[in-house]
Amino acid sequence: MCGITGVFAFTETGRQSLANLQASTDAIIRRGPDSEGHFVYDQCGLGFRRLAILDLSADGNQPMTDASGRYTIVFNGEIFNYRELREKLIKRGCTFHSQTDTEVILQLYITEGRSFIKKLNGFFAFSIYDKEENSLLIARDRYGVKPLLIYRDEDKLFLASEMKSMMALGVPRKLDFVALSQYLQLNYIPGPASIFKGVKKMLPGHYLYIKNNKVVGKAWYKIPYDPKKVAKNKLTYEQQQHKLVDLMDGAVQRRLVADVPLGAFLSGGIDSSVITALAARHTPHLNTFSIGFKDEPFFDETKYANLVAARHKTNHTVFSLTNDDLYEHIHSMLDYLDEPFADSSALAVYILSQRTRQHVTVALSGDGADEMFGGYNKHMGEFKVRQGGVKAEAVTALGFVWDALPKSRNSFFGNRVRQLQRFSRGMTAGVKDRYWDWASFASATDANTLLSAASRRKVGKKAAAKRRKDILEHLHADGDLNEVLLTDMTLVLPYDMLTKVDMMSMANSLEVRTPFLDYKVVDFAFSIPVTSKVDATMKKRIVQDAFRAELPVELYDRPKHGFEVPLLKWMRGELRSLIEDDLLRDDFIEAQGIFDVQAIGALKKQLFSRSPGDVHARIWGLIVFQTWWKQYMA
Repeated sequence: MCGITGVFAFTETGRQSLANLQASTDAIIRRGPDSEGHFVYDQCGLGFRRLAILDLSADGNQPMTDASGRYTIVFNGEIFNYRELREKLIKRGCTFHSQTDTEVILQLYITEGRSFIKKLNGFFAFSIYDKEENSLLIARDRYGVKPLLIYRDEDKLFLASEMKSMMALGVPRKLDFVALSQYLQLNYIPGPASIFKGVKKMLPGHYLYIKNNKVVGKAWYKIPYDPKKVAKNKLTYEQQQHKLVDLMDGAVQRRLVADVPLGAFLSGGIDSSVITALAARHTPHLNTFSIGFKDEPFFDETKYANLVAARHKTNHTVFSLTNDDLYEHIHSMLDYLDEPFADSSALAVYILSQRTRQHVTVALSGDGADEMFGGYNKHMGEFKVRQGGVKAEAVTALGFVWDALPKSRNSFFGNRVRQLQRFSRGMTAGVKDRYWDWASFASATDANTLLSAASRRKVGKKAAAKRRKDILEHLHADGDLNEVLLTDMTLVLPYDMLTKVDMMSMANSLEVRTPFLDYKVVDFAFSIPVTSKVDATMKKRIVQDAFRAELPVELYDRPKHGFEVPLLKWMRGELRSLIEDDLLRDDFIEAQGIFDVQAIGALKKQLFSRSPGDVHARIWGLIVFQTWWKQYMA
């Protein structure tokens, strides 16, 4: 696994940024602690850091230039079908000097031009420079597994795997207040925006091409969802299950190729258990890793992970953590973030990656299945809203009761009331408003209330409405649940789930591979009807049914837990001084000028009330932002 950076200068002033190339690669050493490289020619500079996954010879290092000296590439990712592509190129007369997927990409571009990207099965961010044409191609994988940031002004264009590199290259550190507003709603920043004006996340499945100082952007892939074709799908449910098993088995096999120790995350949930079961077919005594939570038995799923490990004879390791273990990693995790990101489960992923990296260099994960097959509680909620009926109407009619009762994620009763309140709101909302509500911790109004008057004026209403509209473009009043899943694939997956896994694994120099996001699996998932995914009794129906014979019966008919760190407890205890005496103290907030002192005070007051609701998640978002701001902006 690697990290890449780059500069393309449009003017003489832009060329000065080439001097920062070394600093930009130094900034991402954790992505590539094993080696680094640089290429500079005329207007272009490319930087690279490498974490060794395969046993490559010296001529497999990067930046890689072809034999003619014309083309140079930097590449971050893995191409799982590169051997087949290589053989086809050899038959067409291509000569190779290494055994790398990097050289295959380079030769494909030389042979076929930009259209070759569609042939790649894997995850990636890369850039290829052509000396003769003085052109640069920059591309990102289909689903946003690997990050890629772009900054452009009249003098130059920057590209980088992380914001740390962008800052080292010298991007202006000006807050994007629309992005900040959406962050305060979602606890992450949806692309293409970033926390800085001008710095954009390249959209998944897109590329940029620069020639004659003109920059052209294009989508090279979109999830091929067509409701008319789905309706004509002739596969029976049983046939769909068989096809899913075959596709997933192939996806896992492709991701087992590595010359370093390899394993799999095994949480005890269905998705990671499926990956483990399939990988164990091809890897005797597969290494598997779980986290256990001694102080949070409700979230501890190691019992189920142990059952799967025993069934498939894996070499299983459980990292059993206390809340103190979690807490002691908070600051090291926060220090790694170079953009505000407040999904609190990132802490568990950070520790899991850290402990796993002590044993292996590559780990398989079950990410992506929930988004495309309907695995979240909100998907069942959406199904029930659309079905309607007496129970749903009764919940809606009692909305005033849910509003009055105390709500909290930290108790069964309080959490149930919170869920019923959200469902009640959803029953009376349109599909787009409902989706946004259920994806958020705060409404736009509540989020903007936290901002100072000066900051609120910087949240352009038209810009905010446009970004929200773009995010929700796939949702229609007459659509079905597949449109909700498609929206999850373009919002939640790339900007929350995959961002979390990439950042936390890269912070510990661990590569994570996601078989469910093999494009053949994703394309199949959006070719089958909603009835194969969610019904009145089951979420993620086809995944559960297709692999029932492979998994212990105990994994079925139990609630999906996920994991949340005990934020409320910490904020009322260990983190209280950080909140009241440091990051959210009144004089600091006032001097900073971004937030409203009284609104922050009201939020802190709610934190210590008997009905905290989701306030701890909102305050966590503020803690993350303030930590980031003090590190990079103060």
